[in-house]
This record gives sequence, C-alpha cells and structure tokens, in this order.
Amino acid sequence: MIEPTQILGGGEIQLASSEKKENPTGILEADLNDYIEQSLGNFGIMQFLQSLFVALSMVFDAQQAFVAAFTDARPTWHCKATCSRKNYDICKLPRSAWDWNGPSTMTIISQWGLECASPFLTSLPQSVFFMGCLLAGFLVTPLADSYLGRKKMLSLSCLTMSIISSLIIFSPNLWMYCAFKFMIGFCRSSLVTCSTVLLVERVRKEWRFTVGVIGYVMYTLGFLSLPAIAYVYRDSSWKPIYLWISIPALCYSLIAYIFVKESPRWLLMHGKLRDSGITLTPSQLIEFSNMRASTFTWYSSFRCIFMTSWALKRLVAVTILAFGIGMVYFGLPLSVGNLGVNMYLSFVFYALLEIPASIATYVLDKCKRKPSLLAFSIVSGTSCLTCAVIGDKLHMVKLVLALVSFFCVVTSFDVFILYVVELFPTSVRNTATSMARQAMMFGAVFSPLLVSVGRKNDFFSYGIFGLIILCTASSLLCLPETKGIVLCDTMDEQERMGRTTV
Repeated sequence: MIEPTQILGGGEIQLASSEKKENPTGILEADLNDYIEQSLGNFGIMQFLQSLFVALSMVFDAQQAFVAAFTDARPTWHCKATCSRKNYDICKLPRSAWDWNGPSTMTIISQWGLECASPFLTSLPQSVFFMGCLLAGFLVTPLADSYLGRKKMLSLSCLTMSIISSLIIFSPNLWMYCAFKFMIGFCRSSLVTCSTVLLVERVRKEWRFTVGVIGYVMYTLGFLSLPAIAYVYRDSSWKPIYLWISIPALCYSLIAYIFVKESPRWLLMHGKLRDSGITLTPSQLIEFSNMRASTFTWYSSFRCIFMTSWALKRLVAVTILAFGIGMVYFGLPLSVGNLGVNMYLSFVFYALLEIPASIATYVLDKCKRKPSLLAFSIVSGTSCLTCAVIGDKLHMVKLVLALVSFFCVVTSFDVFILYVVELFPTSVRNTATSMARQAMMFGAVFSPLLVSVGRKNDFFSYGIFGLIILCTASSLLCLPETKGIVLCDTMDEQERMGRTTV
C-alpha cells in the first residue's frame, strides 16, 4: 500500500509501505543505510558517464600541482668563449661569460635573474601555492559539507582557479607571481576533495574503488599532458603553458555546473529528498528525520570532529600519515631535475607510473587497507633512502629507485584517499577528507625547499623524504580496518560501526 506524499526539509518524497515489521524502538540506522546503498542502483552507463565527467576535473588539478616543475625550473646554460664548463657554478662567473640555452623567458628563473638566488627564494612560489591549498582547507572546503554541497564547490573551485591561472602570465616580478600562485592554490584546494567525495557517494560500496580509479586515470592524463605542453614551448616562454592549462579548465567549470549531479547522500542529509531520487518508508522517515536534525551547518563539522574523541583520534592519525605521503608524492616529481637525466623524459616516466598505480589500487580493493598502506609506504621510504646513499654516482640506478619510490607513494596516495572516505560519515566526510588533503599540502610545502637544497646534497631531499614517510606510516596502528564496510551517514552510526571493526 502506498502512503500519501509527505514533505520533509523542503524535499518531497513518496512513502512506500515497509516489507519489514517496524522495530518498536525504531528502525536501526544500519538498516536505513543499507536501504540507501541499494537505492543507489547498479553502476550503469549513466553513472559511468557522470563519474567520468566528475573525474575530468582531476586533469586540471594535476596540471596545477606539477606545472612548477617546468615553469619554475632552472634552464640549462652554456659558456661563451671566455669561460670553461669545468666551472659548473655560474654564480662564480661574470654574466658576460655565459648565456642560457634559449630565450631568457624560458622559466621564471631565467626571466627574473634568479639563477644565484637562495634555495628559499627559488622554492617560494611552489611553497606558497601549497600554503594556499592548506589555508583554503580550513576556510573554504567545509562549505562542501554544509550549504554549497559537492557539485557547486567543484564548479566554483575550478572556475576561480582557472581565471587566476590565466592572469598569472601578467606577473611583473617574483613577488606578484608568488601572490598569484597562492591564490591558485587557495582556489584549487577543494577540487580533488569534492571530486573524490562526489564520485564515491554516488555509487554503492562495491563500485567505490572503481570510480576512484577513474578519477586517478584522469589525474594521470593531466600529469602526462604537462611534459607534452612544456616540450612544445621549451624554447620560448613559460607563459603559454599556463594558458593551455587554464582555458580548458575554465570551459569545464561552466559545463560541470550544468551537467554534474549532486551527491544523493548530501541531498538526503540536507533534507532535499525529492532531488536525491531515493524513496523512504514511514519508519525510515522517522529515523531519517532524527538524522536530519543532527545535520551540521557551516563550520560546525569541524566542531563535531574535534569534540568527538574517536573522530579526533582518527583525524590526528590520518593527518600524520598524510603529511608523509604528501611530502614524498609532490616532492619526487619536483626533484626530476636532480636526477641527472633528461627532465622531460623522466617526468613522463613519473606520469606513466600513475597508470599501474591506479591498476594496483583497483586490485587492492580486495585487500585490507592498513597492510596495503604500510607495505607501500615502507618500500617507498626505503627506495628514497637508497637514492640518497647512491648520490650522483649511478644516474640510471638512481632514476629506477626514484621511480619505484614514486610508484609506491602514488599507490599509497590513491588507497589512502579512499580509506579516509570510509573512515568518516557523510555529515563530516568532505571536511575530514579535506583535512587529510591539507595535511598532504602541509607536507608538500616543504618539498620545494628540500628539492632546492637537495641539488647539492641528496640527503636533504631523498634522504628526508624516506625518513619522513617511514616514520609517519606508524600512525596506521591507531586506525581501524574499513574493508567491505558500507558508508555511514551520521557520527553515531560511524561510532557504532567502529566498535565492530578490527
């Protein structure tokens, strides 16, 4: 028997009679959560297209994250008749004795005469980029859990990031360039978080890793596109590179706002039941209304996490691990110029490793999260330490070890993001995932400086990378296993489920 239509929280839903006898104490949240999981339906062609379109945003995120490897690099140079290449320190030579292998506008180093600047100054633009990402994680990203939602935040982040990125070419000096980089990082911060959360919340648990891999493949395409774009303009200027990664992102942000659909779980938690496309029984409505009453607004998702002991413990543990993963993940590609081999080819190798890492992530869906993360973190850290020991003696061996380390940290990165999504409920999921991402950005803040100092001593780059990721991996001991669990919607439900996990 179909009951009359009722209104709840501004969303209209159709009440259907329940086939199960109502529990005198009310329906269990787990039953409601399982019902919502089933209501999401099978992974058909429409869900695949939606996932593909949402994941496309990761192309632009990857481009902005690593573009500095080419725009902020130190170009090669050559001696004129009055000097010898035996003296490799151009800072000890008069400017008239050498010249760049190309125009002075190749990178910001050559354009603004930063070849003899301190490592702190040359690494500053990329460091403030990550600082912008870090700050936005606290100020902006929580809005995706409250009023804006995943879809609007995704479109807004991509739009503002692309506009500022297209304006950076007008920078007259390093300081204005740093200001633009900070704003790009600030706007870009929510992009991959909203994309990942929106992907996994639209599908059932058995498809969670599948859509996650779709996102990682798109990220790989963005990674791979950078050396191709940079190679085309290797003998001209760094400015067209920014235009090529900004204009497509601008077009995508406008189209995404029209065609991307909001997360049904977020719509439910905010009372927009008709838009979510999910029907509930009368007993489910009673339970859901209780869940709806505890839905957070604005920045109160932060308060909820910090006032709940189990959630705070998880957040601290994941941010410690995220710090190590972020430092190594962003540091290794930026140190491509320190390997002593062709920069463009090496960067392509790094980018191509994202593909087998995505495949490995898909395979690891059948494995437990904690042992997988621990194993890959240990291998990555050990490979980095070996790179530091080898130094510049064996360039090809060093390249292979760096690639092994990067493959392992990329796999750890991919599994880690999906693991964090499973650790927290819908009401605070985007905020918690964002906090983990910001911890990665905090680790990444130090990466450019370590890479710059590591040009003279590998221990300050590869050595520190290895030690950090090995130490931070120990935080996994404080986290529960999440393999095979359904996504929870409320803090109480997540806490009860946490008591049953090992």
